Amino acid sequence: MTTRIDTRFAALKREGRAGLVTFVTAGDPDPATSLAILKALPAAGADVIELGMPFSDPMSDGPTIQASSQRALAKGQTLAKTLDLVRAFRETDDATPIVLMGYFNPIYVHGVDRFLAEAKAAGVDGLIVVDLPPEEDDELCVPAVKAGINFVRLLTPTTDAARMPAVLANTSGFLYYVSITGVTGTAKPDFAAVGRAVASIKARTPLPVAVGFGVRTADDALAIAQGADAVVVGSALVAAIKSSLDSNDAATVATVQAAAGLVRELASGVRSARRPAAE
Repeated sequence: MTTRIDTRFAALKREGRAGLVTFVTAGDPDPATSLAILKALPAAGADVIELGMPFSDPMSDGPTIQASSQRALAKGQTLAKTLDLVRAFRETDDATPIVLMGYFNPIYVHGVDRFLAEAKAAGVDGLIVVDLPPEEDDELCVPAVKAGINFVRLLTPTTDAARMPAVLANTSGFLYYVSITGVTGTAKPDFAAVGRAVASIKARTPLPVAVGFGVRTADDALAIAQGADAVVVGSALVAAIKSSLDSNDAATVATVQAAAGLVRELASGVRSARRPAAE
């Protein structure tokens, strides 16, 4: 099985650079603007898009992303509409990988088999479901991989060597290393410690390693891109979208550009990192 994620990371390796993974919440601030933002991200420098599935109790997300879920839910966003958003994106972009990120409850309610079939047909390439540990792989992870969808697992600073084999067992596409202990967007990473952790992980697996949580600026992205295979930016991008909204949280003429402008800055940081030549 080769997915768009595999193809993109292979291309990045050939180019000798890290990738930029951008997170936005589906339906934030409204469905039409959300699609316009999605379409603007690749041209601005996003190599992979994480699309958040809005949920009422996003336990691993900090206040910025929690608020974006609430905005999207208030505008009627559902899991079915999120899949519709992916379908609409695929009408003009068949290359950029899309990873749905969220929680198991909405998928369970929708029906796992139905969800996987619809997600694959819509053009989804991967899943990050943060509340399903490896012990529950039969619930979604194994069926997803069988359906041709990568299942991306999170590693954290507290994941020890004994736990690592279970985390790696059914993971595909890439690994997502959480650079801080805590929720998204609440602290700045220790870049030296992140570099050591990434090197340790890469010694154990051939999978690409993406690093996220706490990346806000081009300098942050540059620091992480020197060792990681990709840099993930979420809260800073969602905050840029929020900053462009009016007092009623409605989109303005500046909203899409606010997102695209930040992505361009971050992409410049990622692409200026000095990395070993590709083999």
